[in-house]
This record gives sequence, C-alpha cells and structure tokens, in this order.
Amino acid sequence: MARRPLPRILSNGSAQIARSRELARTAADSATDVLHPLITVTRGLRRLAAAGRRKWAATPKDRRGPLLFLVASVILIVALVPYGPLLAVITLMAAAAWTGRERTPPPATGPDEAQTGRLQSLYEALVPYFSTADDPAPLYAHGGDWEKAFASYEFDDDGRICHLLIHYPAYFTDGEPDSRARIEQLLHAKSGRGREYHFDWDEEGNELTVTVLPPLPTDIAAQRFVTAPGETVLGFTDPADVQRTLPLTHGEERRDVPPVVWRTGGRSTEPHLLITGEPGTGTTTLLRSIALQSLQYGDVVIVDGGGTGEYACLTGRDGVLAVECAVAGALGSLEWAAHETERRLIAANRARQAGHPAPDDIKNPLWILLDRPSALGHLAAADGRKDPQTLLQIPLRHGRAAGVTVVIAEHFENLDFLSDAVRQHTRARVVLGAASATQLESILGAPPHTTPTRDVPPGRGYARLGAGPVLRLQVPATPDPYDDATSETHRRAVLDLLPERTTPGDEEQVPVPAEAAGVAVAEG
Repeated sequence: MARRPLPRILSNGSAQIARSRELARTAADSATDVLHPLITVTRGLRRLAAAGRRKWAATPKDRRGPLLFLVASVILIVALVPYGPLLAVITLMAAAAWTGRERTPPPATGPDEAQTGRLQSLYEALVPYFSTADDPAPLYAHGGDWEKAFASYEFDDDGRICHLLIHYPAYFTDGEPDSRARIEQLLHAKSGRGREYHFDWDEEGNELTVTVLPPLPTDIAAQRFVTAPGETVLGFTDPADVQRTLPLTHGEERRDVPPVVWRTGGRSTEPHLLITGEPGTGTTTLLRSIALQSLQYGDVVIVDGGGTGEYACLTGRDGVLAVECAVAGALGSLEWAAHETERRLIAANRARQAGHPAPDDIKNPLWILLDRPSALGHLAAADGRKDPQTLLQIPLRHGRAAGVTVVIAEHFENLDFLSDAVRQHTRARVVLGAASATQLESILGAPPHTTPTRDVPPGRGYARLGAGPVLRLQVPATPDPYDDATSETHRRAVLDLLPERTTPGDEEQVPVPAEAAGVAVAEG
C-alpha cells in the first residue's frame, strides 16, 4: 500500500512554530525597550511604597497621629500652591525613576589586601636578583613600588598567582641558564608549589611572563588517530606549543586536542626514538601505543626484555612478525632485522641504478620495538652470548633509507647500559614520570620551559624531537587488555585496534584465553 503524504500542517509545522517563537521573542525585546521607562518608574513606585510601609510600621503608635497630621498639611499646601499637583507628580515620578533604576555594584578594580601582600612579598624576594648597588634609579629596591615592576597579574579562585608579567632591568644576565634557573626556582617557590609554571623570557623587551599551565587531559583512550602514513602520535601537549589539532572521541563527546606527532620515513630527521622513565610511569604503554599505530601501515618486531607478557595481545596478529622475550629468540629476530635492513638497502640501490621504482617488498615500513634491552644484555652475557644491542647498529645507521624504525624503552637506572649507537641515533627522546631538571636536560639535551612536578599521573612527561622545543606530553591510555586491572572501556578500545589473528600454514592458530593471555608470549 502506498504511503499517504502527511498533511501540510504536520510536515512543516515545526518550522512555522520556530518562526513564530522567533517573532514573539523579537516583539518581546522591542516592547521591553519601548516600555523600559515605564517599567523603571513602576519599579520605583513599588520600592517607594514598600519604604513607606516600612517607615509606618517602624513608627511608634503614639507618634502616628502627628505624622498623619504632617502628611495632610503637606498635601493641603501642595493643593493650594499654583501648579502644585503637577509639580508633585513630576517630583514623584523623578523619585520613582531614580529609585527604580537597576543598581549593579561597580566591578572591583585592583588587587585586594591579601593579593597586594602576595605581590609585595614576591617583589621583595626579587630585589637581590634584579638590583645592584650602583644603579641610580633601581627598578627593584626594598620597600619600593611593585606596580612598576609587575605590568599585569591574575589570581585564581584560591588567591594564588596564575599569570604575571615581570619587567626586569636590562643589565640582568637573562642569557645565562643559571641566572634564569635561579629566578624560575624563586618564582616557583613564592607563587605556590604543586603547579606547573611556564616561563617565557623576552630578552629584547626585558620581560618575563609567568603562566600557570592547566593539567593535560588524562582521559584520552587509545583510538585510531587521523594521521598520514609515517606519522605517529606520541601523546598530547599544550595548544600554544603546536599548530595542529586532532579530532578525538571520548565516549559520545568530540573534541580537538593538540598532538605531539613524530614523523618517520625517508625524510625524517629523527628516525629513531628513545623512551625512558621510572618503572610504572608509562614507558610500556607508550611502546604499546606506537605498536598499534605502526601496524596500520607496516610490520612490527617486538622484543620484551622484561618478559612480563605486556605484549601478549599482539601475539599472532596480522603484521606482527614476532614477539620475543627469550634471549635466543631476541637475538634471532634482531639478526633477521639487520639482514632485512641490508636487503632493503641493496634492493633500493639496484632499483635506483636501473631507473626503476622501489620494489613493493621494501615499501612496507618495518618497526623494531625493544622494551628494556639492558635486561636481555645481562642474560646474554650470563649465557656467553653477544649483547642484542650490537645487532641494532645496522638498523639504527641505515634505517631511515631502508624504511626501518627502531624504538627503545629503558628505565632511568639502566641508561648507562645502552650502547653508543643507541645514544647517537635516537635523537627523538621521551621522558616519562617525575624527573629533576638536571635529568631532563641530560636526556633531552635542553631544559624544559616549565617546572616539573613530583606527583604526576602515569604517561605524563616531556618529549623533544631532535633539536625542537621541549614539549609537555601526556600519553594516551593504552593498557594491556588482558590485565585484570584494566577497565572495560580501555580494554575494548585496545582490542578494537588490534589486527586480525593469522593462522600459520602448518598448524592451526589457537585463540589465547583471557585468563592465560597475561603470560602467553610467543618465542621465535
């Protein structure tokens, strides 16, 4: 049976209702503007009447008679005076208009007493650093005026400074890192600990801008990021530090977040990555996030030096060539990766000499992910075998031309056991967890422009790609889906990103049960 069309009043009734509401709202606004004087006078008359009732109620009973006589006398005099009633009405309307006006308290200007005390204390603390004895007109002096030194300031709800623009004299040695560090440490201590401060030094204008940074979002789960081939999202940072945002999903919410994108491939200036931090800070989580992203375009070889089974979810997946945790398997896989790098170089060189495009079998990127290689080095030395890191020299040196990327995760206390080849070729660095300014500068090669805090969430740290700036970083939550402590939301997010399982040609692939998956790791 053919459907009968809806009546016209039902098909376009919602649009007519919306237009009617808009017309009614416009008419109400216009009427309010026109009748605003009348509304003000009416409000004033109501307030005057209320004030009269309060006055009458507050008058004692023995004085109400004389008060009524006085009022009657005034009314009689006004009635007898020429134009008296008209003048009385005009006076009443003026009083009602003045009483019925909208009274908004004036906005507070300037800091209050407590805020002034904070600014004066901070000014006095900077005097020894920003003043000299031979300055004829010092900007900073004990008992001086802080308003000349602090151009702008803002306070949060707790009364602590959240933004401050400081002028300092031109003779201050702002080009020396030690001088800057002393000022930053002082401002951090005097403005309130437990927060991250960003220091922006303007050496030309002799100005220092101190800003309290908001915490980075920690609720971003693993998902398919909108990136091009050769781009890997390490995490997310502050909007002012990058000029790009990624659309992300958080449940039903959609938002744009600034990412830290690491570019690999033939044109990358930082083709290899080193991740470090204390245990439990998220180094394995970041390595797992990189593995899930790299499987979208390439193949992966994983070497788990800790042998904790954190990568069991990747075992047998399409694109995962091996997941090794034993010394023999790790040496075999890394040796194959070194030969594969050489084969790709030879094939690419022959193709260029012949004037042909690169073969298809070398276009697929190859990722070598090593978690705690120092632990495997100790085990290999105990067995009389060579250190697995010696097999990384060829992939590290020629990986960019061959399409091979090496990512290494190691703890702070084992950084000294990394080989020279690893240190020289991993110019992209990530430091996770609590770390001192000295540690950050020694690993990243430059100090951060923020004050590191002691208590940080997992996956929180800093990143520096080559000679770029030091960026704050928050790694997306990518936990082990087979861990019992993982929430169902994060478990489902990681499982949705895993490729399909592959079945070997000589045997049937047996699915790994959830109970035993935490310890099931394939060995080569």
